[in-house]
Amino acid sequence: MRSAIRIGTALFFCVGSFVSPGQTPPAATAAPAQVPSASGQNDRDLTSRSPSPDTSPLGNDSRIDTSKINLDVVVSDKSGRHIPGLALTDFTVLDNNQPVKILSFHAYEATAQQPRPPVEAIILFDTVNTTFDAVSYTRQQVENFLRANGGHLPLPVLLAWVTNDGIEAQSEPSVDGNALAAQLDTAEGRLRSITRSAGAYGAIERFQLSTRLLDQLARTEVGKPGRKLLIWAGPGWPMLDGPNINLAGKAQRQIFGEIVELSTLMRVGHITLYSVTEGMPGPETFLYQSFVKGVKKAQQAGIPNLGLKVLAAQSGGLVIPPTNDLAGSVKECLQDSDSFYSLSFETPPADGPNQYHELKVRLDKPGLTARTATGYYDQPPQQAAP
Repeated sequence: MRSAIRIGTALFFCVGSFVSPGQTPPAATAAPAQVPSASGQNDRDLTSRSPSPDTSPLGNDSRIDTSKINLDVVVSDKSGRHIPGLALTDFTVLDNNQPVKILSFHAYEATAQQPRPPVEAIILFDTVNTTFDAVSYTRQQVENFLRANGGHLPLPVLLAWVTNDGIEAQSEPSVDGNALAAQLDTAEGRLRSITRSAGAYGAIERFQLSTRLLDQLARTEVGKPGRKLLIWAGPGWPMLDGPNINLAGKAQRQIFGEIVELSTLMRVGHITLYSVTEGMPGPETFLYQSFVKGVKKAQQAGIPNLGLKVLAAQSGGLVIPPTNDLAGSVKECLQDSDSFYSLSFETPPADGPNQYHELKVRLDKPGLTARTATGYYDQPPQQAAP
């Protein structure tokens, strides 16, 4: 599907998985990237999309239950310390500022007396949107994190790479940080500069590739048990925000469709997205904050609404400013697995497709804040297939 995006006097065409509201998204045009396991077999595919255009998180995918919303909630105090031990009565969920009945509640806490919460971390090294030197430094910092504490990781970690050819994983998730670090030492072949068009052409190309791969990865996690902490190690793709960038009406509808799709896939797949990158804060570090408010209709949709940091904030994750202590950034993200809460509630009837609902979680204790998904798109009841 093509959509026109006018930048200055040049006209570009977006070709990707954008869908109009109410449509089912097309199947991927690129072949899925197979991921070799330690045994050499292709057993984990991180970029496979549904085999048919009729299988969609917004269509008739049997894995998608749009009648109930499940939230993973992290509670912290003013110092940022995570707070375990709360009860159901401490929580109020507001859907469009209206309290809803909580159907299920579970408190997770990592202690010696009980097993680890069902959480997996995926650390993605972005080789598409950054330089060779930045990727190399990021790899060294992640290796430092993996080898800390004698190589004992608090949860299973999967290492993967965002490349021109797709998302490539090192192996299956592991709690052996030393073994994962050793695998990083063999990954130097991936530390290469990505040759792309300069200027707006290259920016659009990187935006399209990055968002498509995120969409495809999210699809693979739908239906898999447990929570996933997805740490995107890199600055993210261009936000393409500026006075010379204009979207036609059709392009806005298609961008809106992709916003709905990614929001739904990450929520249903229990994916919390995190943004970490090396370097120092600059003028554009906090630009994303202007776009974190949920998009209610296609006429409000723009390319910056699909920015990495925007999606991370909306998923309930963290956007950590650029720093030279990436090992510390990764550790901070993974602390979200130490204690959190899972809540669910029933969605109200939707009059039509893609109705945006703002979400807030209020706590019955002073000085505490809750971090979770900031909204969802309600859908009419799915009709049974004939």
